[in-house]
Amino acid sequence: MTTPPRPSAPVPPPRREAAETDAEQDGDQMSDTPDTGPAVGPDPSGVVVTSQAGAFPTTAPDGTQARQIPPALALATGLAWRGLLLAAALAVLLWVVAELSLLVVPVVIALILAALLSPAARLVGRVPHIPRAIATGLVVIGGLAVFGGILWGVVAAFLNGLPSLSTQLGQSFVALQDWLSTGPLHVDNQQLDTVTQTALSELQRNQAELATNLLGAVGTAGEIATETLLTLFVLAFFIHDGAKIWRWLLSAIPQAARTRSDIAGRRAFASLVGYTRAIVVVAAVDAVTAGVGLWLIGVPLAVPLATLIFFGAFVPTLGAVVTGIVAVLIALVTGGWVDALLVAGLLLLVQNIEGYILQPLLLGRSVKLHPLAVVLPIAGGLILAGIPGALLAVPLVTLADAGIRSINRGSDKWMVDPTTIDPLDPRSARPDNHPEAAGSV
Repeated sequence: MTTPPRPSAPVPPPRREAAETDAEQDGDQMSDTPDTGPAVGPDPSGVVVTSQAGAFPTTAPDGTQARQIPPALALATGLAWRGLLLAAALAVLLWVVAELSLLVVPVVIALILAALLSPAARLVGRVPHIPRAIATGLVVIGGLAVFGGILWGVVAAFLNGLPSLSTQLGQSFVALQDWLSTGPLHVDNQQLDTVTQTALSELQRNQAELATNLLGAVGTAGEIATETLLTLFVLAFFIHDGAKIWRWLLSAIPQAARTRSDIAGRRAFASLVGYTRAIVVVAAVDAVTAGVGLWLIGVPLAVPLATLIFFGAFVPTLGAVVTGIVAVLIALVTGGWVDALLVAGLLLLVQNIEGYILQPLLLGRSVKLHPLAVVLPIAGGLILAGIPGALLAVPLVTLADAGIRSINRGSDKWMVDPTTIDPLDPRSARPDNHPEAAGSV
């Protein structure tokens, strides 16, 4: 009789620690890719974030299949909230600047004027027996005298030419009425009289609003006077104590970044000095050339129009367009289509001389801005601060551009003596002209 085999005792499962150790060893031997670590587990909402090896589905604590976030979405959301924080910080900064515009605008104007007048003040200060304070006063008062003389001459020329301009405008209006009635439109004279009477009636009805605007203009004039006095006060101290103010500002920067910041600031101000000097020369050449051309063509108010072109040159691109349109319209009204076309051709010639000869010769490589870096800041400054914002936009962009380029430039990193950079010399904005920068890596 055969005895049935006795059932073998069940083999006990290996201990968990040994099994995990064997599995890890087998995984190390058989895996073709390096171990990047476990993926991050699901959060309480059941959403799985990606690990270093990528996202993979897992099981949430409640037993349901967890969702996974694609890496692209995770990157996009991270950039989105950081962009929102930057936008909020920028909005707060712009709000503060707008609220303090009566203080910010005079300080910025004083900084730009200091870049224009500081080299002259240093030159006068080198004369023996002339203290720096007296040199500063002479330069500031001399600049005011020149600007006031130019403005007085422009106003006088405008007042002298106003009667002639009014007569020519009246004649042009009569000629326009004749063309509308006898030309291809065949507008009835009665209809023209009705339109004229309607315009006069609207003007009379809005007299109260005009008076309110006049009072507002008087208030604006008071603000302009206050800002002018503040600008002169700040300008005098910028010229006299500019080095001390800069050292005080540098004291707020950590020691590790102080040298690089000093170099960047000096190069930025040197670039601003070169820009202001060049833009004044370019504006003067444009004004003289356009004024002579307008006088030869026979356009009235040639001197006021030339002065308008001078100030328009301080707003690159847009200033030339606006002042050109005004000059062409006056030529059209007073002289007809022939004079208007001649003025348009003259202004195009002036702009080509400026763009292809004057600016490359005077600015060189110290200031290089893309057209978008000119037009967009001007538009933004016009929205935020009106005409002063449009005038100050490009100088501020020039200042920031030179500073950022210096910080990112490897050659400036190894300079140990920022005092070798002259912030009042436009050539200091070009590192190739500096012996230490040219020889550094």
